[in-house]
Amino acid sequence: MYVAGHRPTTVQDHVALVEIDLTGELMIAAAAASEDRLSPDRIDEVLEVDGDGGDPADRVPPGPGAVGRCPG
Repeated sequence: MYVAGHRPTTVQDHVALVEIDLTGELMIAAAAASEDRLSPDRIDEVLEVDGDGGDPADRVPPGPGAVGRCPG
């Protein structure tokens, strides 16, 4: 059996790291919630976003190859 050697990580996907962090925050909030589901207002509060759609300048542009793909 061949096991690849450990390679140093020199490339980081900063968008993915932010998404992982936000997902963790949502998981913590959901675990602490008394209700079955988080309300949209509570999700906005946890993610520290304005529920009005936010400023388009704050959105992350789609990466290469994302044309025509559905989010989510």
